[in-house]
Amino acid sequence: MSPDEYCQQKTVQSGSSFYYSFLFLPPERRRAITALYAFCREVDDTVDDATDGSVARIKLAWWRTEVSKMYGGTPTHPVMLALQPHVATYDLQEQHLLAIVDGMEMDLDQSRYLDYAGLQRYCWHVAGVVGILSASIFGYTNPQTLQYAEKLGLAFQLTNIIRDVGDDARKGRIYLPVNDLQKFGVTANDLLKLQHSDKFEALMRFQAERAQAIYDEALALLPKEDRRAQRPGLMMAAIYRTLLDEIQRDGFHVLNQRISLTPLRKLWLAWKTYVRT
Repeated sequence: MSPDEYCQQKTVQSGSSFYYSFLFLPPERRRAITALYAFCREVDDTVDDATDGSVARIKLAWWRTEVSKMYGGTPTHPVMLALQPHVATYDLQEQHLLAIVDGMEMDLDQSRYLDYAGLQRYCWHVAGVVGILSASIFGYTNPQTLQYAEKLGLAFQLTNIIRDVGDDARKGRIYLPVNDLQKFGVTANDLLKLQHSDKFEALMRFQAERAQAIYDEALALLPKEDRRAQRPGLMMAAIYRTLLDEIQRDGFHVLNQRISLTPLRKLWLAWKTYVRT
C-alpha cells in the first residue's frame, strides 16, 4: 500500500463529512488535503484510543519528532511520506502541524473549560489551525481568506462539541464552558449522568446559536475572489450547518444518541454547494 493509499483508506474509514468535499478537488490538492486529514486522524486517535495517558504522551512526542523529520526530509510514517511533497507547494507551516499535536495533548491535561475564551484556545489548536492549513491547500489570493478559514474551523469544532456531548461525557470530558453551565442551571454531574432536561435544551440552544453566529462571521470574511477556490470549505459548512439544524430540530437529544446525516445527503449538499459557488 502506497502512502497516498494509506491516507485515502484512513479518510474513508473515518466516515467524516470532510471526505465529501475532497471529492471535488483536482488530484494533487485532493492528495494533499487527504494526507493532512489523515495526519489529524492519526494524532487524534493517539489520544482517543489511549487507556494510559503516559503512553499517549510518548506517542504524541513521537509524532512531534516525525513532523520535524518530515521538514528535515526524513519522515518514516506513511502519512508524513504522503504529506511531504505538498509542504513547499502549499506553504504548510511546521508550527501549525505541531500546534495540532499540542491541541491533542490538551485533552490529556484538561477535561473542563472555565469559559468560552478557554474553549476557543483549545478549538484553535484542534480546528482553527486545520482550517488555515486546509485553506492553503485549497488555494487563495487574499490573506483575509486565512482569517475566514480559521473562524470556520472554530465553527466546525463547536458543532462537533454539540453533537458529541454524550460521547464526550462517557469519557469524562465536558467541553461546554463551566460558566455557560452555571448560567443555565446545568451541572457537570447532569451531563456525566446523561440527564436530558429543559435546562439542558436551553443550554444547547445557546451553544447552537453561538456556533451559527460564528459560521455567519466566517462566511462574511471570505473574499469574493477566493470563493471558488475555497468551495470545499463551503461544502463542509453546508453539511455541518445542516447537521446543526437537525440536532436542534430533534430537541438536542445528543446525550444518548449520535445524530448524523446519511452519506447520500452529505454528497448532495456538497454537490449543491459546488454548483452554486
